Amino acid sequence: MTSGRVVLAATPIGNPGDASDRLRDVLATADIVAAEDTRRLRSLATALEVTIRGRVMSFFEHNEAGRVPQLIDRVRAGDTVAVVTDAGMPAVSDPGYSLVVACIEAGLPVTCLPGPSAVTTALVLSGLPVDRFCFDGFPPRRAGRRRTWLARLAAEERTCVFFESPHRLADTLAEAAQVLGADRRAAVCRELTKTYEEVLRGTLGELAERTASGVLGEIVVVVAGADAADSAATLEDLVEIVEERVEAGERLKDACAAVSEGSAVTKRELYQAVLDARG
Repeated sequence: MTSGRVVLAATPIGNPGDASDRLRDVLATADIVAAEDTRRLRSLATALEVTIRGRVMSFFEHNEAGRVPQLIDRVRAGDTVAVVTDAGMPAVSDPGYSLVVACIEAGLPVTCLPGPSAVTTALVLSGLPVDRFCFDGFPPRRAGRRRTWLARLAAEERTCVFFESPHRLADTLAEAAQVLGADRRAAVCRELTKTYEEVLRGTLGELAERTASGVLGEIVVVVAGADAADSAATLEDLVEIVEERVEAGERLKDACAAVSEGSAVTKRELYQAVLDARG
């Protein structure tokens, strides 16, 4: 029986002082450290005064699929494989998920060293309800797909947390104000736990204006959930998005099916709403 295992190790999201003793120990003792960015790993080890004695291996988005079989083989051989990303918890919008699935399928041990998380840190600092929330990764980069994504959030009653690039933040907030409503409360959390940590709170309309000139750093956005009164506006937004897709050449039925997916509106209801809107 193998004594190897995979250890998902959370790393500080900004302040090295948030590193746990367990993180220091696994970095010092693991046979292999699979890192999203090996240079950042070396910098972290220096800051933590830890000597990495095992093999350091790159493990990022574009080589993850090829690395997983190699790492599974090493675990079978008895190695401890530590997985770390640039910041926060592996597999949460970062490499790691496919390795976890492979371990489970192979019947190999996988465990986690909990620690800093940008998602929960932003959530509790936002001032928005925290009893029920969802995390939705990064918004789509293309404007059309991003509007569809936002429309699916329009009826979401839980507080929603997502990441965004500082270069796309202003556009995303402006579109969110249009789709979700300019009065919807939100927070933009920047550079969490770092020296220049900043949390901007207000409505989507206000935040879109405040960030229009650009921002820097790592960004987490938190948006308040929908009220029941938002449902009518949500349907109107979905109809508008369907019509945009139809104008671009998509069949009405296909557009309704795509836009309704994941929303509280069925494709049949959305199809009828489009016909009703057309008169």
